[in-house]
Amino acid sequence: MLWSCVKTEQKKLRHSQLWLAFLVIPLLPAFMGAANYVNNLELLKSEWYSLWTQHSLFYANFFYAPLIALYCSYIWRVEHLNYNWNQLMTMPVPPAEIFLSKLLLAVRCTVALQLWMWVLFLIAGKTVGLPGLPDPQILLWLLRGSLGALAVTALQLALSMVIRSFAVPIALALLGSVAGLLASNGGFGLYWPYSLMLMGMNANKTDDMVSSFLGFGISTLVFTAAFTCFGILWLKRRDIRAA
Repeated sequence: MLWSCVKTEQKKLRHSQLWLAFLVIPLLPAFMGAANYVNNLELLKSEWYSLWTQHSLFYANFFYAPLIALYCSYIWRVEHLNYNWNQLMTMPVPPAEIFLSKLLLAVRCTVALQLWMWVLFLIAGKTVGLPGLPDPQILLWLLRGSLGALAVTALQLALSMVIRSFAVPIALALLGSVAGLLASNGGFGLYWPYSLMLMGMNANKTDDMVSSFLGFGISTLVFTAAFTCFGILWLKRRDIRAA
């Protein structure tokens, strides 16, 4: 039944223009990162690694979480409009499968975003004249950031479910990212979900921020499981809304 729920959610998004936002908006951090790199060549001497510090500075800290939040807000927006929530609550589908189907689609979106950003990173590097290809370690950082983003995705999905406003969860994601930057710089990154994706991507750093992948993985798993369980339990306790 979970796969049927996933296909139903996909149908709801079929005519949306989300793909355009996810195609265009990431161009901004890619351009900003490349411009910052070119303007600081006297300080940035590590070629692809230096470009990654600038690329990830803008993307990971200010764009990635809000883009995840945008997607999560949109896939709950359909339920919040008119009487769609009442229809959802009367469907013969377990709440867990409703939430998990939306979560799976959101996770797919986060991974697609990362792969698109990798393409933009390669294009930016060649545009500014970097030789060869980046070290595979940078790609591993990018993919590890997708793992850290699981916690953010589950959290944003829960927030967008509870908060009927479309914009508020997106604003909270931006604030969470800024707080995540402060937390990771202060050594508390493993205790704040928004820090995990920054640490995973090694945002604005050349030295690896994840000293223990085990600790990183456990923190990601705990946060993801906690927010997912909250979302499912909250959905189970909801009732039909009055108009």
